Amino acid sequence: MLGMSGGLDSSVCGILCKRALGTQVLGLIMPCHSDPSDEAHARLVANSFDIRLEKTDLSPVFDLLLDGLPRDGVLPVANLKPRLRMITLYYFSNRLNYLVVGSSNKSELMTGYFTKYGDAAADVLPLGRLFKSDVRKLAEELGVPADIMTKPPSAGLWPGQTDEGELGITYDELDRALRVLESGPEGHPEHETLARVRQMVSRSYHKRAPIPTYGASPGDPPDRT
Repeated sequence: MLGMSGGLDSSVCGILCKRALGTQVLGLIMPCHSDPSDEAHARLVANSFDIRLEKTDLSPVFDLLLDGLPRDGVLPVANLKPRLRMITLYYFSNRLNYLVVGSSNKSELMTGYFTKYGDAAADVLPLGRLFKSDVRKLAEELGVPADIMTKPPSAGLWPGQTDEGELGITYDELDRALRVLESGPEGHPEHETLARVRQMVSRSYHKRAPIPTYGASPGDPPDRT
C-alpha cells in the first residue's frame, strides 16, 4: 500500500505497484489541510489505472495534536504531516498484512530532502535508485496524466510550498550535481551549485545512516535475545 498525494512520484509508484500486484494494492489519500487539487490528481491516477483507493482526513488529528504542542518555527509543525501519514499507512498495513511502499527518489534520499521517520519510512522504495529526472522519464513512459507531469513538485507542507522553492535549486540542476558527486568530482570544476549540493549531502548523512548503537560494530546483526 502507498500514500497517493497526487504528485509525480506517488503516481509512478502507484502505477508500478498496480502492474506488479494487480488488485493487491491500496492507495491511501491522506489530506491534512491540503490543496483540494492534490486529491483530485490522486483520484485521476487511481481511476485511470484502476488503483483501489481509500481516504483518511488527517486534518482533525493534526489540529488536536498541535493544540497540545508548543509552536516554535515552521518546519517542526510541517514535519508533523508526513509523520502522521506514516503512522496511518502502517496502521492500514497492519490491518491488511500489506507492505508500505515509499515514493522517495534518489535525489531526495541523497540530499536528505525528506522527513526522518516520515515520508521516507517504508518497507520498499521502488524509486530509490532513480533521480528525479529519471522518474519524470518513467512517468512519460507510463502515461501519467499531463496535469500531474506539469505541476510543480510539492510535499504540501504549507500553502504555496514547492520542493524547488524550498531547495533553492531546480531538480535538473540538483540531479546534474548529484551525478557528478556520485561518479567522482575529478575533472569537474567546483562551482557554487556543486558546493551547495555537496553540503546538503553531508549535512543529511544522519538521515541515511543506521541508528548508532552503543558497543556495536558496523555490520553487526541486531541482538534479538
